Amino acid sequence: MFYHLFSPLADYHIFFNVFRYITFRSVAAFITALLFSFFIGPKIITMLKRFNAVEKINDLVPDTHKKKEGTPTMGGLIMLSGILLSTILWNNLLNSFIIMLLITILWLGGLGFLDDYLKNVLKKKGGLSPKYKLIGQTVLAIMIACTIYFSPLSSEVTIINLPFLKGAFIQLSWFFIPFVVFMIVGTSNAVNLTDGLDGLAAGLIALTTFGLGVMAYLKGNFHWATYLNLNFIAEAGELTIFTASMIGTTLGFLWFNSRPAEIFMGDTGSLSMGGLLALLSIFLQEQFFFAIIGAVFVAEAMSSIIQRYVFKYTRMKYGQGVRFFKRAPLHHHFEMKGIPEEKIVIRFWIIGMLCLAIGLATLKLR
Repeated sequence: MFYHLFSPLADYHIFFNVFRYITFRSVAAFITALLFSFFIGPKIITMLKRFNAVEKINDLVPDTHKKKEGTPTMGGLIMLSGILLSTILWNNLLNSFIIMLLITILWLGGLGFLDDYLKNVLKKKGGLSPKYKLIGQTVLAIMIACTIYFSPLSSEVTIINLPFLKGAFIQLSWFFIPFVVFMIVGTSNAVNLTDGLDGLAAGLIALTTFGLGVMAYLKGNFHWATYLNLNFIAEAGELTIFTASMIGTTLGFLWFNSRPAEIFMGDTGSLSMGGLLALLSIFLQEQFFFAIIGAVFVAEAMSSIIQRYVFKYTRMKYGQGVRFFKRAPLHHHFEMKGIPEEKIVIRFWIIGMLCLAIGLATLKLR
């Protein structure tokens, strides 16, 4: 809104020129989202308690989690409201990338909200059926994929850059559509699986978003993109502002979500934030880079897949299932080994920082 209101006035006074700067609007978006999350957080926590939208701990998690029962969930409302407000205020709302990101927030946020509402307010066991949740994710992913694929620049946007090789990329062509479906569905569920310890998912989301924000700024700036041998994407600059909003609101949520958590993210937050991360990597054509900086999310998802299929295979072959991990996802495995929750979270954050550093280091290898 501010961009559209004040940017045209730069022709009449130099002061308004700041509203055209990506850096200024990114800092403003970060501050707006962070402060708004601080403001709205206590109000949402109080509201959720009033409606009894609290977490019911299931039997699949370690017993140490039983004391968390009764903590308000659906905290993704803090994150989504912060992103929406900050984006509306500071982004160019005519940017096609921003429009698709806003649709993704509303769609996946609404899907997650429905699941949380059924599960935690109406006390429907299991919440929204996994089948319907998967259908909802897939429909959105197909819509996004087709919008990109059938755009005039489809030959340019349907590629994946290879981070360790200079000027190397893979042209996906028609395979782009199923690949986008895999990315959005897979990442939203991976973030959902990671959201199992106080502050774990929120900290990793902030780190991964920062990496994508750096990439967006570099690719949206012709001089930096040329210097680093990156493909210039004219509309990518606006993604820097959007990622600043994501980081600000995620850190604001972390204020309340750090141990002992006053509120949980719920599917409202995890599904939507995962979908946004996947979509940012697709817009930037940096899915491999995203896999590096978001390696903890990949490991969490893979641990659940390995646990499930090893158990099924050994039960079919030997009549008794064998569990590869003590418990899945991976953070629960370390909990079962007796490592305190705070230490697991901090260690996973440190690994996330290492992955971010490795990912950013690949920029000079191109």
